[in-house]
Amino acid sequence: MKTKIMGILNITPDSFSDGGEFNTREKAVKRAKQMLDEGADYIDIGGESTRPGSEKIPAQEEIKRVLPVIIAIKKQLGKDVPISIDTWKAEVAKEALAAGATAVNSLGGFLFDEKLAKEVAKKSCMFIIYHIKGHPKTMQQGEIAYTDIIKEIGEFFVNQISFGEKHGIKRERFILDPGIGFGKTVEQNIEILKHLSELKKLDLPLLVGVSRKSHLGMILKQNLNIETKPTDRLEASLAETAIAVQNGAGIIRTHDIMQTKKFLAVLEKFL
Repeated sequence: MKTKIMGILNITPDSFSDGGEFNTREKAVKRAKQMLDEGADYIDIGGESTRPGSEKIPAQEEIKRVLPVIIAIKKQLGKDVPISIDTWKAEVAKEALAAGATAVNSLGGFLFDEKLAKEVAKKSCMFIIYHIKGHPKTMQQGEIAYTDIIKEIGEFFVNQISFGEKHGIKRERFILDPGIGFGKTVEQNIEILKHLSELKKLDLPLLVGVSRKSHLGMILKQNLNIETKPTDRLEASLAETAIAVQNGAGIIRTHDIMQTKKFLAVLEKFL
């Protein structure tokens, strides 16, 4: 099966790579069209930054950012455009799903808002759980310790899936993302990607997002002694994408659609 591509569309002023770049309706719709034209299978829309050190925003502010964009994409680009809403808040998910979103991509699954399970169950939509240790504001501060990182992430997924099933979400609706960079060191991110295939025992699709992330900048600094902006990390992102796909990722979440599409077209010839 071909690897699917999820395009990142942040409607935020402060996301780490593209904050402020697409935070008007017109710019966001134009970018969504470009991503679809380049081969994106899903558009993942987020209205709250979850970069390290980020502050939470009220649900109403998040809704104000994402809802007009979802409505406009559905109206201008077609009602069948697959849209996921990147939120952990039940209130935001409810409004986004009512406006036409077809999936929820949730930081921590139901960890930060248990009411989210009810909204997902009502719509029978796909639900992506991405793992986090701690909270975005402080997740990269202090010592980040795991006894067995893959085992702990796996147990987290089992618990979140069980909670969702108890609230009426069918198991086949879940997609799992180990949350690269969310409460992990550089070495821990590498460990996850090396052993990603161990999470396949849960028998659910795996999604991985490494696009432009800061740990790639750290690796490049350490090995090549160069400083990089997020947009300078394409090659590094694709290197980790290769490892992720080889080890079982079926969906790649990225800012760079066309480049990832071309890369996968060749990589998949060898898998």
